[in-house]
Amino acid sequence: MSLPAVLEPHPRTDAGAAALASLLLEPEHAMLAFDFDGTLAPIVDDPEHAHASERSVAAMDRIGPCVGKIAVVTGRPVRTALRLGRFAEREGLSDLTILGQYGAERWDAETGEASEPPPHEAVDVIRGKIPALLARLGMAEARLEDKGRALVVHTRGLVDPLRAQQLLEEPLTALAREHGLSAEPGRYVVEVRDPSIDKGAALRGLVAETGTRTIVYAGDDLGDLPAYAVLDGMRARGEAEVVLIAVASDEQRALMPRADLVVHGPEELASWLERLADALGC
Repeated sequence: MSLPAVLEPHPRTDAGAAALASLLLEPEHAMLAFDFDGTLAPIVDDPEHAHASERSVAAMDRIGPCVGKIAVVTGRPVRTALRLGRFAEREGLSDLTILGQYGAERWDAETGEASEPPPHEAVDVIRGKIPALLARLGMAEARLEDKGRALVVHTRGLVDPLRAQQLLEEPLTALAREHGLSAEPGRYVVEVRDPSIDKGAALRGLVAETGTRTIVYAGDDLGDLPAYAVLDGMRARGEAEVVLIAVASDEQRALMPRADLVVHGPEELASWLERLADALGC
């Protein structure tokens, strides 16, 4: 099956093109899964104002009734993703699942219930030590985001955010490891969290639960690499057809070499999702 012109840009890999063709033929057996920040929502200085693109959510609302599953897999708490995405207001997303905090939390639109287990006890210890570390590094003005299960230091907004992030990574990693946690870099952020949970495991569990055979996953940052790895493995073993989408930016290009399809920023992803809805007749 050739892909319709309306869906350009087409996947640049044969495997990605074949998976997208399968989605168009049997959308009821497909899952669309999305990261939140930098993918559905633009990256902004204050993460509390990172609202999902209205165009993307509207396209998801159209696509939802046509496909087997739509999911959001994010490092954000589920309640934050719900507030910033306003997903619960969309009739077409009545079967949406949000896997928050890399899969530690879950919210299902079908029930409206959220599962939010308690955080790793070491997070409370680290929470009290990070401000002193930032002061020692001359970064007292860096923003500290408390996600409950994780702590995120944002260097965006500092004079040299990239250099600040680089200076922060080693001492924050050492502090995190001392308490059994990990410190993971992102787009002008370093996040301290429980290393036993990642998007790959979360996505693998949801695929097994739903039995979907075609998966489209869109992400933008290093935290999406575990999801890429799991889906690459499933594709290599013939367990699923996969389209990996990289939402590229000047700040992070790590996903681009591994992606089947590259779009540039959340608004270009929104345009592609609108075209997908058209191609599906949704």
